[in-house]
Amino acid sequence: MAIALTLLTLVALPFVAALAIALLHGGGRAVHSSIAAGASAGGLALLVMLTPPVLGGEVPSASWAWVPALGLDLTLMVDPLGLMFAGLILGIGLLVVIFGHFYLYAGEATGRFFASLMLFQGAMLGIVIAGNVLLLLVFWEMTSLASFLLIGFWKHKAEARQGARMALAVTGGGGLALIGGMVLLGVAGGSFDLATILERGDIVRASPLYPVLLGLILLGCFTKSAQFPFHFWLPHAMAAPTPVSAYLHSATMVKAGVFLLARLWPVLAGTDLYTVTVTSVGLTTMIFGAVVALFRHDLKSILAYSTISQLGMLVMLLGFSLEAAALAAVLHILNHAAFKAALFMSAGIVEHETGTRDIRRLGGLAKAMPITALIATLAAASMAGLPPLGGFISKELMLYETPKLALLGLPWLLPVLATLGATCSVGYSLRLAAHLFFGRPREAEPFARAHDPGAGMWAAPALLTTLAVLLGLVPMLLAGPLVGAVAAAVTGAPAPEFDLALWHGVNLALILSLIAVAGGALLLWQHKPLLAAWERASLPDAKRIFERAFAFADKWVRKAIVATHTPSLQRMLLASFSVIVLLVIDGARTGGGMLTGGRALLPATPVAVVAWVLLIAATAAVVNDSRNRLRVLIYVSVIGLVVSLTFVQFSAPDLALTQISVEVVTILLLLLALNLLPKSPPLLSTASRKWRDGALAITGGLLVGGIAWAMLTRDPGPSIAAYHLANAKSGGGGTNVVNVILVDFRAFDTLGEIIVLGIAGLGIFALLESTATGAAGARLRAWRADMPHSPERHPMMLVTASRIVLPLTLTVAIYLFLRGHNQPGGGFIAALVAAIAFLVQYLAAGFDWSDARKRFGEHQLIGWGVLVAMATGLGSFLFGAKFMTSTFGYFTLPLIGKFELASAMLFDTGVFLTVFGAVMLALAQLSHIAQRAARAARKSGEGGA
Repeated sequence: MAIALTLLTLVALPFVAALAIALLHGGGRAVHSSIAAGASAGGLALLVMLTPPVLGGEVPSASWAWVPALGLDLTLMVDPLGLMFAGLILGIGLLVVIFGHFYLYAGEATGRFFASLMLFQGAMLGIVIAGNVLLLLVFWEMTSLASFLLIGFWKHKAEARQGARMALAVTGGGGLALIGGMVLLGVAGGSFDLATILERGDIVRASPLYPVLLGLILLGCFTKSAQFPFHFWLPHAMAAPTPVSAYLHSATMVKAGVFLLARLWPVLAGTDLYTVTVTSVGLTTMIFGAVVALFRHDLKSILAYSTISQLGMLVMLLGFSLEAAALAAVLHILNHAAFKAALFMSAGIVEHETGTRDIRRLGGLAKAMPITALIATLAAASMAGLPPLGGFISKELMLYETPKLALLGLPWLLPVLATLGATCSVGYSLRLAAHLFFGRPREAEPFARAHDPGAGMWAAPALLTTLAVLLGLVPMLLAGPLVGAVAAAVTGAPAPEFDLALWHGVNLALILSLIAVAGGALLLWQHKPLLAAWERASLPDAKRIFERAFAFADKWVRKAIVATHTPSLQRMLLASFSVIVLLVIDGARTGGGMLTGGRALLPATPVAVVAWVLLIAATAAVVNDSRNRLRVLIYVSVIGLVVSLTFVQFSAPDLALTQISVEVVTILLLLLALNLLPKSPPLLSTASRKWRDGALAITGGLLVGGIAWAMLTRDPGPSIAAYHLANAKSGGGGTNVVNVILVDFRAFDTLGEIIVLGIAGLGIFALLESTATGAAGARLRAWRADMPHSPERHPMMLVTASRIVLPLTLTVAIYLFLRGHNQPGGGFIAALVAAIAFLVQYLAAGFDWSDARKRFGEHQLIGWGVLVAMATGLGSFLFGAKFMTSTFGYFTLPLIGKFELASAMLFDTGVFLTVFGAVMLALAQLSHIAQRAARAARKSGEGGA
């Protein structure tokens, strides 16, 4: 139980922090960063507690049933691989939070920034400690959404919005492929449990599904880790603030694809298809990224392409299908995380203090910024693979493994190309340090501004650079046990013997490394003529290719949509009803038997006949008088009333209450919405179309009515209703079966419905936000009354009555809410009744008067409603129960006596808040439109005067 709570707390802490920061969005920078730092530090402390048993061979794990029918369980596990990545995510995350606190300028939206950062951290943590492949996919997609928010943080900048969209499109598309691949992996392995799949590598590789699932999984990994040709999104993600770039490149997002390759190594690796594909893509990316980085001028762009190159090296090593190569990859993951985060933070410091990231404008900064220069130069030297730094050791291990694989049957090809990539890596690393910090200043203005910042900004990169140095000086002491344990977890076999040291004698790897260093120095020396040749070359641009492909796809998809979905509501309704009629005809033709079954009919009372006649008359009136929208609303309200009475007749009081409440709310809102529509709608149908539509409607009505008659006059047979009736009280603690079904038996459906309702409310808000400035706004400003109306804008009698009715109606709403579990009522009905009370208040006293006295926000109500409902469902996990499982009990208080409480009441509270918030949001927007239009009309009149 302790382990389960620890793991759940570990993955939940960032999400709780994100929620806390969002709720305290009005707090200052210190509040937001403190919450984020506290969550990261708390998670790191929990991880430190788990480290001894994990490195000792244990795999702490816990599992809770979530959607057993799909094989989706909330399974968490921490093995050495997950431990290492979680440590990087939390440790570097803590440093990024500290750096971000000092980096962001005054006035920045720190609440949004740190909340998104914690959401990102939680999603990455979920990926690395997920023990179920479907759960891993949930967190995987969450990282794409969180990175979208972070990359587009400066939403006022076009490049930030473009970079965010590009990252989401590429990684989201790869995520769709990964979903298919992981599902096929579960099918081939016979389970979606990750530990079980990892033990069935032979079965998976022998499956006929292996080539397909391998291709789909690799596509997901390559897009996430920016492998060629999917690399182009990563440089454009540099529009994000530098703390985000440091985090994204060193410990999160782009490392997700590398992590997944390492995680699934025992299942996927070892075949020629895997080895050739992964090695080739990694090697190509390594060389391509290094070459492009040589000729970039923006500091973050240089580092972005260097990340692409380094990720290519990691993918290449994991593609070798060799245990020693996997060990080298593990060590380089640690080295890369340390030096890359330090370099990005250093680039952020340079930009922060000089006002530019263009390396052509900088130079000689070591004199003005000695601390930053020392930190960044050491980190660049580690990236170049120079001794005695950690990058040198992992580069040596990489070069040592290259001769062991004869790529394309040529044993010399891989060492030569890997050395070429290493040479270019040395070149861009030396250029970064030399052109930025040494030599003469290229422009006086940035140099004059340059100075080292306070310790708050350089402390985090200094710590990371120190780690990069120690990984070279004392690698076995600092990382030996971890690297060995992680390598064993990656390969699923004991780690090979290894010695992490700077000197292993003169061997091929050392010779190749010396060649790379010498070649890199030569590239730095000859950089100016090489740059001129590069700029003269007419090379394809991946961004432009992507944009053209995207525009081409958008163009033809739009054409296909127009061709298949004609943008005419009439035609779409005609097509829909025609299909329904054809289906009913086919069902009647193949069903056979008599129209009327043997079930006894109920007598038609005079009241029922009158209601039926009234329903038919109101329906006919709607059709006949469709051009008068006000009268149509009155007829529709009559139809709703008759339907409510029908529910009462057939002993469905909950449905009757819901129907009548919905009708009142809908009619009132639609009355307000009529202001946005022309008084006289245009003629929509010719006479011939009316005859056609009428014939189709009558035919459809007769056929559907006949099917309904046939069903109602037959014995329905066994029904699930018996189960609900028998278990409502004993299983859900309530005698109102309808409410127990909604908040207990089928609460998951209700959760989805209120989320959809909340989205609909926000959609109404978005659609109506700009209405007052469009054609509808112009029509409102030009509106003139064409019929007599009351001189009183807000009649005193109505205002007085509404003030009396408001507390009484709210009391009724509370009563309906509290009794809903045992009598007709519940959160949905109570929310509608409360909304009616406020609607009447707004209509009677006016929007301005009512809105000025409002003490709640509609958006917050919707958000809180969904969160409360979700938290109620998740709370069952704490007690070892399934998602959305509720409980109830009986309690005794003095004077009150014995009473019942059910956890479903909390869920019903979430339903109440969401429904009430959605209705009030629609009311507020409709009222705002009229208010803004009136204000605009007054200004227009004043201007004309």
